[in-house]
Amino acid sequence: MNVVSTSENGSAPVYREIAEEIRGRIRSGQYADGDRLPGENALMERYGIARATARQALSVLTNEGLAVAVRGSGIYVRLFRPLRRHGARRLSKENWGSGRAIWRTDSDTRGYEVEGLIVDEVVPEDHVLRALELPGASRVIRRSRRYLVDGRPVQSAVSHLPRALWEGDEDSESARRVRAHDSGPGGIYARLAEAGHAPARFTEEIRVRMPTPEEARDLTLFPGTPVLEMARTALTDDHRPVEFNEIVMDGSAYVLQYDFDA
Repeated sequence: MNVVSTSENGSAPVYREIAEEIRGRIRSGQYADGDRLPGENALMERYGIARATARQALSVLTNEGLAVAVRGSGIYVRLFRPLRRHGARRLSKENWGSGRAIWRTDSDTRGYEVEGLIVDEVVPEDHVLRALELPGASRVIRRSRRYLVDGRPVQSAVSHLPRALWEGDEDSESARRVRAHDSGPGGIYARLAEAGHAPARFTEEIRVRMPTPEEARDLTLFPGTPVLEMARTALTDDHRPVEFNEIVMDGSAYVLQYDFDA
């Protein structure tokens, strides 16, 4: 028998009424981002309900994304205005070609920062060589970093650029910039353009999955939060790949927007 079914007078189940009350307190700011919500025992005592009812009330809030359960600690408010990632707009030549960082399109006026940037030169894994159509043992310039918005990690990314693009031109400004912490106005796509390898089109493949332990730690994900895994290839006008980027995004932090003509 379900002890929290709709009452005889047709009113909402008790657990939903409790969830609605807590939701209202979150929306009003009484419970702020990161605050610990009353647990099952506290709700049982406050409302005179069974544990199953209290658990269902809290489950409603976690399923809505308003709260997250931390094992052994409790239920916490998680309020974060999702970033709207407009695929075509952020990668347009008009954007990076004018010296604007593509990340500005996502974060708008919100503060963002790059953290933990590592630039090295490696022979990448086979799938990277295939994506870049490079022969075995080819070397790439690899740029690994993490992005934060409002102080919260939201994405990690690893870009791979064929070293051969700057063969014999290692002292050029674009070659120095792609190895520097600050790749300069317009980022690496502007540097590729300066070297004569301007991206003309992009392809993106996206899948949703659960994070690895390392990804969960890197993005400080709460248990049960999925990630968006994106593989993006930048190609020149003659369809030659010049960058392969592997991106992992906090699935709760993004809205992906794509516009298409009918």
